[in-house]
Amino acid sequence: MRLLFDENLSYRLVNALDDLYPGSVHVRDLDLLGASDNDLWKLAAESGYIIVSKDTDFFQRSIAYGGPPLTIWLRVGNASTATIEAVLRASHLLIRRFSEDAEAALLILPRT
Repeated sequence: MRLLFDENLSYRLVNALDDLYPGSVHVRDLDLLGASDNDLWKLAAESGYIIVSKDTDFFQRSIAYGGPPLTIWLRVGNASTATIEAVLRASHLLIRRFSEDAEAALLILPRT
């Protein structure tokens, strides 16, 4: 399960969550800050990343087009990076099951 963190999330999540989500990247790591949603969507689909975002843009794309790629929409409001890390840690098993579900496209994670 490799995650692609959208630019609205901290790049620090990559290292903080490496024990659970090895191979994950932030758009900054790929020199894609400011890239279009379409470009990120295409990259994630082609590379097997699960998009993680707080914005509704990828939520709406996932509803409209399904997957791939898979999308995790974080419904956490103005949460700290530590809170987002905690949500992703607490949801690891759920995210694993989501990534293995052939019919899945969208996972919504609230603040825990």
